[in-house]
Amino acid sequence: MVDRQGHHQVDSQRLVDATRHVLQTHGVTSGQVSIAVLDNDMIHELNRDFLDHDFATDVLSFVLERENGMLEGEIAVSVEMAAEQADHYGWPTAHELLLYVVHGALHLVGLDDKQPEFDPEETEPEVLDKAYKVSVIAGGCMF
Repeated sequence: MVDRQGHHQVDSQRLVDATRHVLQTHGVTSGQVSIAVLDNDMIHELNRDFLDHDFATDVLSFVLERENGMLEGEIAVSVEMAAEQADHYGWPTAHELLLYVVHGALHLVGLDDKQPEFDPEETEPEVLDKAYKVSVIAGGCMF
């Protein structure tokens, strides 16, 4: 977990725990996933360099290797965009950022926005609800 911005508090453990929860519930048994918390300028640069999209975005995910329960990947999220969207919806930035990380983790395990069976409005709240309940019960440590 790398926090490359300096304007917002980030609960790194919560993001790591949620990512671990998504991976384990989708059959990932080994590997490594890095999470980078960035500002809009940095995620814009990644989006332009790797996807040829010339704009900032909320989350990017990159599978480096995936086979037989092993996953190597990266998730990059914009905390600046999370703060903007959280303000718009009237909830904490931390919740919006967690949503972005869960969304990225779901992409890493193979769920794609374009697949008819993947409905982020149903899948993400279900994962977030489970992650939050486990986090509270375990005192913030999910596994």
